[in-house]
Amino acid sequence: MDLNLLWFILLGVLLTGYAILDGFDLGVGIMHLTSRGDKARRICLNSIGPLWDGNEVWLITFGGALFAAFPDVYATVFSGFYTAFMLLLFALIFRAVSMEFRSKRESGLWRGVWDVSFSLASAVVALLFGVAVGNAILGMPIGADMEYQGDFWDLISPYTVLVGLLTVSLFAMHGSIFLFLKTEGDLQKRIQRQMWRTFGLFLVLYMFTTIYTLTNVPAATGNFEEFGWAWAVVALNVLAIANIPRAIFLNKPLYAFLSSCATIAALNFLFGVALYPNLVVSSLDPAYSLTIFNASSSTKTLGIMALIAAVGMPFVLAYTAAIYWTFRGKVDLGEHSY
Repeated sequence: MDLNLLWFILLGVLLTGYAILDGFDLGVGIMHLTSRGDKARRICLNSIGPLWDGNEVWLITFGGALFAAFPDVYATVFSGFYTAFMLLLFALIFRAVSMEFRSKRESGLWRGVWDVSFSLASAVVALLFGVAVGNAILGMPIGADMEYQGDFWDLISPYTVLVGLLTVSLFAMHGSIFLFLKTEGDLQKRIQRQMWRTFGLFLVLYMFTTIYTLTNVPAATGNFEEFGWAWAVVALNVLAIANIPRAIFLNKPLYAFLSSCATIAALNFLFGVALYPNLVVSSLDPAYSLTIFNASSSTKTLGIMALIAAVGMPFVLAYTAAIYWTFRGKVDLGEHSY
């Protein structure tokens, strides 16, 4: 396989892993304020307590791989999205700080402030990722010098905001299903109602976003004429979405969660198909777009990175699997809980 294509695929795998794993703990954060009572909120925090920091390693790895494999893309994106990245960084920091500080004092006001901070920061992270995806599909004002020619407000449009809201609803649904798996009793019954609400909101936004994309962003479906087999993934995506309410109705939350994971994976795959071979699309001139060929590192660098990935990825996957196996089951509040 061509090394440029290989690293395009590996970046997609890293992004998918991050969206699935950090997606549910962002979703837990988004849904945090809907939990009533201090105990319920502590249970929600502890459902992701042993996992959230490991999940974010996937994002760090994605950034490192992008820097090494496609340095021009890394430079262009980070300069163009500078303000957005600062907002993202602050939101990620506040998520972590909120979790660590919340239970340090018994004060209701103290805990309430950190609860709002945790939930708001989680929603902002999800929204910013969605806006970034929307801009990647629409294209950005990139000049011949590979420099971003706009400002922060050029990144905001009805379509990018719509994709951002879709991402928030997707992660909220994903997180509520995860919470249902990790809780029991009355809290679990309340979360079950939240699952239906978040799924309904996701479904509405998914339909609106799909219609808007098909009617107003023709470039997003251009590659589907060349890669006809990609329509099979579209069909699988629809089936995965349809299986979520079915699994919830049959009281099979694990199947619902796996279907939610499959939905995220399929959406990331279709995003990659729509983007290929571009990594950053120029709205000024298609010739200025950064592709996996004109913005990559040398073949030798990509080859060395491929060997490192072949050795390291099995260890990362094994470690991730071990952590999730260790902390399986329902959440219990203990002496060292959040």
